Amino acid sequence: GTSMGAIVGGLYAIGYEGSDYSVDERCVDALNQMMAHCWWAGNRPVVCSAYRTPEKQEQLFAKAVTKWMGFGLSRADAEREAAQETAVPGTSEHQAGLAVDIIDAGYPKLNENQASMPTQKWLMEHCWEYGFILRYPEEKSDLTGIIYEPWHYRYVGVEAAKVITQAGICLEEYVGATAKAVPGSFS
Repeated sequence: GTSMGAIVGGLYAIGYEGSDYSVDERCVDALNQMMAHCWWAGNRPVVCSAYRTPEKQEQLFAKAVTKWMGFGLSRADAEREAAQETAVPGTSEHQAGLAVDIIDAGYPKLNENQASMPTQKWLMEHCWEYGFILRYPEEKSDLTGIIYEPWHYRYVGVEAAKVITQAGICLEEYVGATAKAVPGSFS
């Protein structure tokens, strides 16, 4: 498997409404701009997760495994279920510093209802303008391996974000198509 990458530039602190998170320097300006414009449009976006340390990702995964084992699943089955909702440590985009979970301040839950909130409607329509994509779209779970997450945004740059958004594809499809068009571009 391929690693989702590591922090390339420095980590930059971002702070909105009492949250304290960091992201990779490659996306900090774009994120700050997107959040400001989302606010100015009358919404209340809140970052609830950004860069995660490997330790934090391990804690989250272990917690999910424990939850599924509590429902009577074996460890192996619990790990399979957990992996659909929480990235296996070492594979989380949050560890690359290029992903952010953004919620609507009026609805602080990470579930599909988040998609109906004004903040998400604005972000889904405009995030590409700032180089972000909704990373785990509806109807793409079979390709991404992750459940629909109408709060998880990934920085890919404006050019890629525009193509992905306009074509209605997910990052896996984009990377696959780019790799076919430009052999050796992704290894």
